[in-house]
Amino acid sequence: MKIINGTIYTPAYQFQKGCLDIQGTVIKEITMNPSISNEEAFYDAKDCYVIPGLIDLHFHGCVGKDFCDGIPESLEAIAHYEATQGITGICPASMTFSEDTLTHIMTNARQYYALHNSPESKSLQTDCADLLGINLEGPFLSEAKKGAQNAAFLHKPDVVLFERLQAASGNLIRIADIAPEMDENFHFIKEVSKNCTVSLAHTAADYALCMKAFESGASHVTHLFNAMNGFTHREPGLPGAAFDTPKCHVELICDGIHIAPSAIRMAFALYGAERIVLISDSMMATGMPDGSYSLGGQPVTVQGTLATLSDGTIAGSATNLMDCVRKAVSFGVPLESAIRCATANPAKVIKASSYGSLAAGFVANVVILNPDLTIRDVFLHGQKLPTHRKDKIHES
Repeated sequence: MKIINGTIYTPAYQFQKGCLDIQGTVIKEITMNPSISNEEAFYDAKDCYVIPGLIDLHFHGCVGKDFCDGIPESLEAIAHYEATQGITGICPASMTFSEDTLTHIMTNARQYYALHNSPESKSLQTDCADLLGINLEGPFLSEAKKGAQNAAFLHKPDVVLFERLQAASGNLIRIADIAPEMDENFHFIKEVSKNCTVSLAHTAADYALCMKAFESGASHVTHLFNAMNGFTHREPGLPGAAFDTPKCHVELICDGIHIAPSAIRMAFALYGAERIVLISDSMMATGMPDGSYSLGGQPVTVQGTLATLSDGTIAGSATNLMDCVRKAVSFGVPLESAIRCATANPAKVIKASSYGSLAAGFVANVVILNPDLTIRDVFLHGQKLPTHRKDKIHES
């Protein structure tokens, strides 16, 4: 099947007119002058952008469901909704709970992954985003910067505990979040970073300590500027340490609430599009009306796209990643950069080597965007999202 007449986002992070050739479930090639036989299926993407499916490596839920519900029905509903929004790869985040609860959450994800990746599951994969991993956000965080995390279940960094959770997940944990000041001699960072991306998160650590954490193996920053000390000219903190660590990726929540537009533009100027990962940090109210919800077992009130705990603390977002991409572009971020930060970059962080690009051999998860960046169609593994799902696409 060929997608013709579109403006295609190439593996070089640029747009060009051309044809995207899909063979079965994977990308075959991008060509400039396609030849189409009478028997060959094609899709006319005239006047549209053709981009890879987005990948959200940090979000908690949507449509009234939470990854931490720990039941397959919730993961199924989450994966359906994300796919309709052009987010075709997901790496949902946990919250801070007891080991028993986290083990149950990890086990549910392992079982869901096994079901959706078995030879008998092809029919299930046509309208669900692919589960690419788990982001373990908590319990190894600082109480001083806990944000919406539940302080009752915070835990000192523990390699053996992490390994038990990783085993329960079937090795699906791709990111392990940690406050470096809690990690004595950086033992956790040194050990876990051998096989998993370690992200500095929910931390009151200063610049010097963060630099030591990066030197010990950390390579990622969870929601830059949020749940950490602010950047100042005398104490640059984690944002400054990340800037001085070229191998490090940083997450940005571009929902228009967590970070001011000027700070987003500044971040792109400082770190460059090659190091930024756009995330939604969305919670279960995403795709739902205003009202009362929960996050990490704590009550949350949602008004518009603002989600808060009873004390006013921001509790995730109520915005999906595609809307965050649109917000970033509206704030002045070039579309080419915004797409890279929501596709290729997150794929690199979680080592999803066949996702995030329209390169030959990559999974054919493709989104067709209208000129105003609303969604026209979504392809999952080379198949257009079924009409009964496409009809449920909600766009802002």
